[in-house]
Amino acid sequence: MNKNLNIELSNFFVVGINYKKTDAEIRGSFAIGPDQYENMLKLAAGFEVRDLFVLSTCNRSEIYGIAEDPQQLVDLFCSQTQGTAELFTELAYRKNGLNALQHLFDVGAGLDSQILGDYEIVGQLRQAMKFAKQRGFIHTFLERALNQVLQSSKEIKNNTALSDGTVSVAFAAVQYIRDHIENLKDKQILLLGTGKIGTITCKNLVDYLGTSRITLMNRTPEKAESLALTFNLRTASMEALPEEINQADIILVATNAPDPVIRYSDLENFPGRKLIIDLSIPRNVEKKLADLQHIALMDVDGLSKLKDETLLHRAAEIPKARVIIQTHLRELMEWHEMRKYVPVLKQVKIKLQEIHGSPLFEQPLPEIPSSVHRDQKIQRVLNGMASKMRRENQSGCYYIEAINEFIAG
Repeated sequence: MNKNLNIELSNFFVVGINYKKTDAEIRGSFAIGPDQYENMLKLAAGFEVRDLFVLSTCNRSEIYGIAEDPQQLVDLFCSQTQGTAELFTELAYRKNGLNALQHLFDVGAGLDSQILGDYEIVGQLRQAMKFAKQRGFIHTFLERALNQVLQSSKEIKNNTALSDGTVSVAFAAVQYIRDHIENLKDKQILLLGTGKIGTITCKNLVDYLGTSRITLMNRTPEKAESLALTFNLRTASMEALPEEINQADIILVATNAPDPVIRYSDLENFPGRKLIIDLSIPRNVEKKLADLQHIALMDVDGLSKLKDETLLHRAAEIPKARVIIQTHLRELMEWHEMRKYVPVLKQVKIKLQEIHGSPLFEQPLPEIPSSVHRDQKIQRVLNGMASKMRRENQSGCYYIEAINEFIAG
């Protein structure tokens, strides 16, 4: 691996798939969990990839990184997925440089989410960044870019209505139930999975459906019990899953299992009607269940097609969000542009320190400590040089000028 890979904008890539060209089943085959993410980082050096992070949500699976060729990122990513590199390459978008940064800003703002303005992506982005940073894969360029994206997202959240309202996949599920199920207070609801999405879904069920006939189940029972205590709900162990499936009228699945937790055989001979909503990527409800006449099956792709006035209101805020993004992107580019002058500025600083130490150089007044006077003067000269370099995009011609300014003054 080239340890001295020059981190220029042209070396920054994003390669990924999202809801625009793939359905939930395909995205599921490229979903990345913590163990796969961990393995990917361990293997990165062998694929000649340095800075990187992975964003895997129900909307998308993306790898961002610094490399000499985007295929290195593809091969590394697909080394840990069920889907093949060939299929991923066929379906994936590849962006680099400024286009990759623009995409990252759009993702962070919720402009590229399956449900416009879905602010849950911010937490997912932070988590992905933290995971990689703790393992030494987020360095200066990526950290600065990600922080700028998060600042932009926060400003959009605070100064526009792009994320106003309660529209998210979790809320869309509750909205769908409210619009399609009558006599809700008489219905028994089963929620499988009490992680982040499950917790949000549970809160929405309680707040917007006005029912407490909800049973929570989770592979780690303590999580389900803690959430149940908050909302005064019932829990059941995973061993009782077949019985709970039979008793429920509505089932929401927000688990993170590699394989379906509800299968065709579980409900094939069950006579009663049920609504099942699968919020998981990869799918945790066997797709074949949709063939049963007494089962209505909905997934994240179906939920994302629901439109309401909130989404229309959000769409009107897109131009405002774009202005904010461009401001932060421009700041990032100015910072990046200045980085290429750092080696020159360091060399000038060394030369000025050498000049100051020369016996031929006139020393400052005795009441001012020599080192303090020197450092302040050098920094002032360097700041002026940097400012001129940034404005006029020239470097060499300022070297002699900086030395003359230091001696003169």
